[in-house]
Amino acid sequence: MSSQIELRHLTYFLAVAEELHFRKAAEKLFISQPGLSRQIKQMETILQVDLFVRDKKKVSLTPAGHYLRNRAEDIFKQLKETKRQLQLIGDGDTGEIRIGFLGSAMQEVIPDLLLGLKDKFPKIKTSLLELSNQNQVDAVLKDELDMGFVRLGRVPAALNMKTVFEDTFSLVLPESYPMLTREYDGMERFADDNFILFSQDYSPYYYETIMSICSDAGFVPKVSHKSVHAQTIFKLVENNLGIAIVPTALQYGFQMRVKFVELKDIRQRALLSVIWKKENRNPVLQNCIDLLFDS
Repeated sequence: MSSQIELRHLTYFLAVAEELHFRKAAEKLFISQPGLSRQIKQMETILQVDLFVRDKKKVSLTPAGHYLRNRAEDIFKQLKETKRQLQLIGDGDTGEIRIGFLGSAMQEVIPDLLLGLKDKFPKIKTSLLELSNQNQVDAVLKDELDMGFVRLGRVPAALNMKTVFEDTFSLVLPESYPMLTREYDGMERFADDNFILFSQDYSPYYYETIMSICSDAGFVPKVSHKSVHAQTIFKLVENNLGIAIVPTALQYGFQMRVKFVELKDIRQRALLSVIWKKENRNPVLQNCIDLLFDS
C-alpha cells in the first residue's frame, strides 16, 4: 500500500464530499462502491485522521474533512490554471491575465493598462469581467481572477491593495434642476432632495463615503433608489427621481440630460485600487503591476 497521498485519492475524496453518499459517488467515478470505500479508508490511514462520519442514515464531513475539501479544491484549481497557462505558452503566447473591474475603472485606468500591455507584451492575453467589489475579492482569493479594480477601504490579509487613481466626486443633477452649475455653494442646499446611490452591498465603501459627504454638510441623505449601474442612476436622475453623487470620471461616455457639479472643495476622494493575491504565481501579473505604477 502506498504511504503517499496521490491525486486519485483527492479525486475520490472530493466526489464523496460533494455527494455525501458512497454509492452515488462511486457511480459518478465509474468504480465499485467497495473499491471507493477502500480508497477513502486508505487515505484516512495515511493522514491518520477521519474525514467522514458514517452511519446508517447519512455521511457527513468531519472538521478535518471540511478543511481538506477546501484545500483539495484549491489544488485542482491551481492544476487547471497551470495547464491553461502551459497551453498558452505552447501556442507561442506568454500567458494570460484575468482582470476584474468596476465600471468606473473602464473610464480611466483599464484602457491605459490594456494599451500598455498590447504595446510592451503583445502576446499576453487578457480577459475582463465586471463584478462588484466583494465578488472581485472572492474571485481573487479563489484564484479565479489575477487582479481586480475596487473601491474598498480594506481587504483580507491575503491580498495586496494599492491605490491606482484618485478622483473627485461630482454631484449629478437633472438638466432642469433649478440651479446653474456656477451657483453651487455647498451641499447644504440639497438636504431635502432624494438621493440615488450605488447599492451598499455593491460598494459599501462608496456608500459610507457618500454618507460622510452629506454628514459633513449637516444632514443625512434621503435615499430613494439604489442601483449597481451608473447608467441606471443617471437615467433616474434624468427623469427627476432624485440626485446622485458619483466619481467624476463616470460622467464621460454617457449622453443623458443631466449636469455634473464637481465637488472640488470637499475632503473626500474617490479612490480606485488594484488588488491581487500575495501568493499569486502568474508571471504575467507582475508585468501588469509594473505597468500600472511605472507610467
